[in-house]
Amino acid sequence: MENQAAADARQSSLINRILSGIETVGNKLPDPAMLFLISLIIVWVLSALLQPVTFSEIDPRTGDPIAVNNLLTGSAMTAFLANLVTIFTSFAPLGIVLVAMLGVGVADEAGYFNTSIKLLLSKTSNFFLTPVVVFVGLLSHSAIDAGYVLVIPLGGIIFHAAGRHPLAGIAAAFAGVSGGFSANPLPSALDPLLQGFTQPAAQLIDPDVLVNPLCNYFFTAISSVLIVGLGWYVTDRLVEPRLNRNTPVDEGADAAPEMDIIDPREKKAFWWATGVMVVGLLALALTLVPEDSPFRDPSGSLNSFQAPIMQSIVPLIFLLFWIPGVVYGYVAGTFSTSKDMVDAMTKAMEGMAYYIVMAFFCALFIHAFGQSNIGALLAVKGATLLKSLALPGWTTILGIIFLTAFVNLFVGSASAKWALLAPIFVPMLMQVGISPELTQAAYRVGDSSSNIITPLMPYFPLVVVYCQKYVKSTGIGTLTSIMIPFSVTFIVSWTLFLIAYWMLGIPLGLSASYVYPAP
Repeated sequence: MENQAAADARQSSLINRILSGIETVGNKLPDPAMLFLISLIIVWVLSALLQPVTFSEIDPRTGDPIAVNNLLTGSAMTAFLANLVTIFTSFAPLGIVLVAMLGVGVADEAGYFNTSIKLLLSKTSNFFLTPVVVFVGLLSHSAIDAGYVLVIPLGGIIFHAAGRHPLAGIAAAFAGVSGGFSANPLPSALDPLLQGFTQPAAQLIDPDVLVNPLCNYFFTAISSVLIVGLGWYVTDRLVEPRLNRNTPVDEGADAAPEMDIIDPREKKAFWWATGVMVVGLLALALTLVPEDSPFRDPSGSLNSFQAPIMQSIVPLIFLLFWIPGVVYGYVAGTFSTSKDMVDAMTKAMEGMAYYIVMAFFCALFIHAFGQSNIGALLAVKGATLLKSLALPGWTTILGIIFLTAFVNLFVGSASAKWALLAPIFVPMLMQVGISPELTQAAYRVGDSSSNIITPLMPYFPLVVVYCQKYVKSTGIGTLTSIMIPFSVTFIVSWTLFLIAYWMLGIPLGLSASYVYPAP
């Protein structure tokens, strides 16, 4: 027992030193919005320095040698200022994300998500408690921050009420909410958000490339089964037994708290809203069936980018949450007038204020990166290096996953990271035949897997507070040591799963390909 205690102490000390180093480096990084401003200035300076240089690399868009354009000339700067507003307002991710979040915000503020989660958890047997907690964590991605503020503390409450270790419940919920961030059986706002960065990055090489917002949907939906299974195993076989041995619950927390009682009116509202959602989805499915459906393209296809259904995905996500949210609000009494619904949408936009600021600087950076031709130059040079190494495609994907997981320790925002990495990764891998959709899927695996072990993730300290309700001595190092088994298991298993998924040729999502150019 003493040897085990000594080993745990050494492990804790090592983890704390690593965490301290990560925290020190991370805290010295500028805010993501400022990172884009700094990157914009760097692109301007590099464009002026590289403009006189002659490069032998061929621009795949024109067939001519790549030439870097100087963005610091008088004409370039005046054009930049004249078009600045248009550059920002035409930034594709901005409208996509805001429209989707308007619908999600109504469902969230009305209380539809909260009641859905409570009902599901309250009806679960003890044996299936862990997988259901993880699964509800995955479903919570459809809401704004419902997973972090509702599912994670509820995980602790229901585990404690069932006579199990509450920190194991918190860990299972945290693993589903954050570690499985890119695994979801339902479309979420994250899908169009990431696509909004992937498509402009791909167009640095091929201006005609279009990326479907649900290009990873099949992969992320099937991944939810994998993440639930892994979360179940790690929680019940690895994490909880160790917690029971080494981390007793404080005496003051022995009385298991009661879960919030769901009002009958809330139940009624939930079933009305869910019924409306199901009827709406059935009506949409029936509308798609006829060969002359208005949602089909002129050739009768539903999968092409010209098909109205493909161009309507984001509005449909908006309606999928907005209509049930409004129904729930009026039936439950959280909405009494139309102003309440408008207020819910307003509050959703208040939560997106920081994103809008970040998007402003990001739009300027991505525009300059493309105009300068530096993005194309990096992509072609990087592709040339990869070709000279003659590495198998799966090795390149492996590198993207683990590099993303490492960067995630220092830059927590999924959109901020992908906005920085996509203009480099996507066109570079296109040059060696790897599609933008596959590159994005690899990024999502790496980003999700290390979310739960980075103290710089905005909600990480909040999860520590949840744990301290039951074990007051819980700190950042304690929580990280609890979550490391999840992180390691997720990144190894999910990476192997993606590679196997690729080798079997299972479709990644709608209108998605594994290779570029698409066959």
